[in-house]
Amino acid sequence: MSYYEHIVLDYDYNDTGSGSGSGSGDLGVELEEPCEVEHIMTTDLQQVFLPVVYALIFTLGITGNGLVVIVLGCQRRSKCSLTDRYRLHLSAADLLFVLALPFWAVDAAMADWRFGAVTCVGVHAIYTVNLYGSVLILAFISLDRYLAVVRATDTNTGGLRQLLAHRLVYVGAWLPAALLAVPDLIFARTQEGGEGATLCQRFYPADNAPLWVAVFHLQLVLVGLVIPGLVLLVCYCVIVTRLTRGPLGGQRQKRRAVRTTIALVLCFFVCWLPYGAGISVDSMLRLEVLPRSCRLEAILSVWLAVAEPMAFVHCCLNPLLYAFWGLGSRVRPAGPSH
Repeated sequence: MSYYEHIVLDYDYNDTGSGSGSGSGDLGVELEEPCEVEHIMTTDLQQVFLPVVYALIFTLGITGNGLVVIVLGCQRRSKCSLTDRYRLHLSAADLLFVLALPFWAVDAAMADWRFGAVTCVGVHAIYTVNLYGSVLILAFISLDRYLAVVRATDTNTGGLRQLLAHRLVYVGAWLPAALLAVPDLIFARTQEGGEGATLCQRFYPADNAPLWVAVFHLQLVLVGLVIPGLVLLVCYCVIVTRLTRGPLGGQRQKRRAVRTTIALVLCFFVCWLPYGAGISVDSMLRLEVLPRSCRLEAILSVWLAVAEPMAFVHCCLNPLLYAFWGLGSRVRPAGPSH
């Protein structure tokens, strides 16, 4: 099972007999030849690969983010810097995010949801809130780094950073993430599938299900990838430009900060770009912007099955990457020459 609705071929909305997909329905277009996705999307891929990967992400995510939450959570507020506050927000979001993965892992392994209808809705909502919360908090982190390094000499920088960390992060990250989980409360539910299996998915109105799926896919691309990705890219490119302006020789701390900054940007796009590209193509197929093709849809189904867990790996890497994030706050431009 996958959280976000992938392409399901030869699959009627009201016929959940395949035991796969999201109940989002066929694309509504008949193909000249039937597409046998099952030949490529094998049982081993869905019932072995996904549970193993989810279990690995869960273990690493719980360990890394749990340690960050425990260590920073036990600190006195007077000793908690702005850097620590953002790390706590990020690790809390990632920690809650990975807590949903065991449910998906068991569901994928058994091809049957056994946790009840209430848990189905709750897991969907928690998953969505913390998925979006995590990536939006990354955008706030990049803005804070920009202010700390590039605008360090401005007199109002300190107050703006305080405002971002103490107030605006809730309005700009957590509130939108919570609002984006409302569709889970509306559409997520359990339904009996084939061979007595129970499905836990978003089920949309049958007459325009492909449109609903395409809209939510594009929403994920925009809010989960494009907006935070552009903020990260612009802020960190400016930071690297400022840090590398002038000689770096002998400035070990500055060189290390540059490498860490580049790693942050690369990690985000390497993890999220394949998944964003996959669901963008998925949306265009559902909206009939691209012509349907058995080969394309079969490849896409496997692409998404691999790219989605790859995107989730980012929550495991955040504690490692942002452990070095504090280096940037200690690197200040000394003046115009920098």
